[in-house]
Amino acid sequence: MESATQAVSDDTRERAVLVSVVRAGVAAWVVEDHLDELAALADTAGAEVAARVTQPRMRPDPATFIGKGKAREVSEICRREKASLIIFDEDLSPVQVRNLERILPGKVIDRSGLILDIFATRARTREAKVQVELAQLEYYLPRLTRKWSHLRGSQGGIGFRGPGETQLEVDRRAVRRKIDHLKRELEKIVRQRLTRRKRRRNLPTAALVGYTNVGKSTLLNALIGKIDAFVEDRLFATLDPKVRRFKPQPGHPILLIDTVGFIRKLPHHLVASFRSTLEEVREADLIVHVADISHPQYEQQIQQTRKVLEEMELQQKPLLLVFNKIDLVGNQGTIVKAREHFPDSLFISAAKGIRIWELGERLHGLLYTGMDEADVMVSPTQLEHLDSLSGEIEIRNKRWERGKVRLTLAGTAKNVKRVMEQIGVQRVQKD
Repeated sequence: MESATQAVSDDTRERAVLVSVVRAGVAAWVVEDHLDELAALADTAGAEVAARVTQPRMRPDPATFIGKGKAREVSEICRREKASLIIFDEDLSPVQVRNLERILPGKVIDRSGLILDIFATRARTREAKVQVELAQLEYYLPRLTRKWSHLRGSQGGIGFRGPGETQLEVDRRAVRRKIDHLKRELEKIVRQRLTRRKRRRNLPTAALVGYTNVGKSTLLNALIGKIDAFVEDRLFATLDPKVRRFKPQPGHPILLIDTVGFIRKLPHHLVASFRSTLEEVREADLIVHVADISHPQYEQQIQQTRKVLEEMELQQKPLLLVFNKIDLVGNQGTIVKAREHFPDSLFISAAKGIRIWELGERLHGLLYTGMDEADVMVSPTQLEHLDSLSGEIEIRNKRWERGKVRLTLAGTAKNVKRVMEQIGVQRVQKD
């Protein structure tokens, strides 16, 4: 699969200027780290960063975010650097965008617009495409006039890909109708996902979460022992959730779910748009929080991921912290410090296969604690009733014996006991 940069030749890549407001009390390295991440987002979208501009302010200017004087300075930088794209590190109001476009000689987009553009190029499944289109339309609805004025000149590029290009001749009412239609379609997809989830609820489930680009997909591939999930060293390489079966021990399968990566300043409406994807995390038995210990700000990334989990009210769910990319850590003191601060965590390298076995053992121990198996004899009528409950337990080893069916019920002790009571059977002695 081509990366966004590979798909855009060097001659056609848009040149971008990054802009950020520096508030009082914010350290310089924090601002630079945020701009580094914005630059990575721009690169993922296919842009070449020509310059960075910061503006110290107590608070953003309500009219132009950075003030008219600074906006004129940015305009000169754009002309000097031949930049046609200006990306702001925070969300802009429609008024700010319109005022900035009167001053700046190029397209103005904010962080949310940039992330949405990346999502539009990354979505593969129907569910992800619907979610992205819905998020884009809701984001651009108050900015519709601005979008028309740009697209009237047949401009495309970053910030203007996806469904926006089809909205040239529609008004706000038509856009709202489209939004309503997409919401209904998404609800239908969500119901289908719930049906699939119920079918597999008999197996313990672990959801891989973490900051974007920490190596979740690489870890998924390492655990299942084959290249089955797309991996790329760019932000948001995984947008669609992937569910794969992993067997840490014979007869004890685990479902692993790879989810979209989190990121700082991820707007609430984007999180809301991907609620059906994130529901996979909510329904999992265990959250595997993957962190990139080789990143200079890995602790901040851990905090950001925990913040998103708290917003989803998942802070009480069982969680295993896994530090990935230990092979890229030059200073071993970093690992020693992390062990002290996070004593129950694991340290691995998914790319090199280092201590993957230990993670498999830990997953098995956490997810199969409290599991039970029961051999039972059921009549054909009871078997029909049992099949309707197969979403709660796993049914194994069916065979006929003297006009009845002997089988094994496997699942949590609570579910096995409840199912046996519902169909009215007792345990029989194992063979």
